[in-house]
Amino acid sequence: MNIAIVGCGLIGQRRAKALTGARLVACVDTDLARAEQLARGADGSAAVSDWRAVVNRADVDAIVVAVPHHALAEITRAAIEAGKHVLVEKPAACYVDELRPLIALAEKKKILVRVGFNHRYHRAFRRAREIVDSEALGSLMFLRARYGHGGRIGYEKEWRAKPELSGGGELIDQGVHIIDLARWFLGDFSEVDGYAHTYFWDMPVDDNAFLLLKTTRKQVAFLHASCTEWKNTFSFELYGRNGKLHIEGLGGSYGPERLSYYKMLPQMGPPETSVWEFPMADNSWETETAEFLEDIRLQRRPAAGLNDAVAALEIVEKIYRESGYDHRA
Repeated sequence: MNIAIVGCGLIGQRRAKALTGARLVACVDTDLARAEQLARGADGSAAVSDWRAVVNRADVDAIVVAVPHHALAEITRAAIEAGKHVLVEKPAACYVDELRPLIALAEKKKILVRVGFNHRYHRAFRRAREIVDSEALGSLMFLRARYGHGGRIGYEKEWRAKPELSGGGELIDQGVHIIDLARWFLGDFSEVDGYAHTYFWDMPVDDNAFLLLKTTRKQVAFLHASCTEWKNTFSFELYGRNGKLHIEGLGGSYGPERLSYYKMLPQMGPPETSVWEFPMADNSWETETAEFLEDIRLQRRPAAGLNDAVAALEIVEKIYRESGYDHRA
């Protein structure tokens, strides 16, 4: 299977390394030198600066779109129209209205579009999913998640701080990951409340977002996304009637990836505790990409698709509107 990557920054480079079982035939970046550098690692891969030069190439089967948020939907649409399957990075667009037409277009063209919610594929989350699916936790009640980093010098001048490029701040960046994970476990949310604000960084987008989401079954997700965390943090706690799962860390600066399972005993009191640690390198990118390639081979609907991106962005947009961050106003 022949793949083109549009966007050769950090995420595009990770996707290139994860293409086991596929051939990278084209690398695209507005910075041609960066595209050339990535192409050098793939024998015979072309390097170009305009994505339009690759979407219609006959030797391209699928396209990975890893560019700033404002260009995600446009490139995805062009790829679908050209008959190419797509792996587009989250959040897949700046605004929901950019995404909705793509769902019908992909159906019409019989094109598969996967959205890069790679956190679902971390080892701890894959194990947590198995435990939940086994019904060992019993019916799920609520979850609590925190995801944050501390930025870096000049962070307020990067593209993520420019609403015309990003569509928003921390909520649309890291926040969509924990929104997606919350939906993955609890399902769709019928009630959405929250608040986004800029506390520290001198930028027109949010640096913190606080969410309270509720399903029709009254299950609740408490979520906090922050780029004033100072010490990089990831924590995801899922509570069932029979126990609790706690995922901490994502590797690297977020600390070792760990899953703790607290099983409630009949007599209650201190729970029976099992802990799995995953000190090895994160393989979520490889696992997710391999599943995408298998989706194409089997003509199977991707587990994380455009509908999931729409659901996440609907929540983001509601919080932004109510917090005074409607960047289209």
